[in-house]
Amino acid sequence: MIFQQLRIGDYFRIPGISFSCVYRKASSSSCTLDMILRPIRRSAIVVPLNRVELSRYIAQKKELIQDLEE
Repeated sequence: MIFQQLRIGDYFRIPGISFSCVYRKASSSSCTLDMILRPIRRSAIVVPLNRVELSRYIAQKKELIQDLEE
């Protein structure tokens, strides 16, 4: 799949980049990684997260936030 085919708000990974790097589509030409806006080519190859991967990612983020609050 290419970046242009994603909907705004979709989570994805980029092949060849660390498995822990999860991006979110922010606009037709940008994405976010850890709340930082980054440009991306519309033709970039991406791998959308499925429901299980997304649930796991969100759970890890919540756990990290809870650990930081302690």
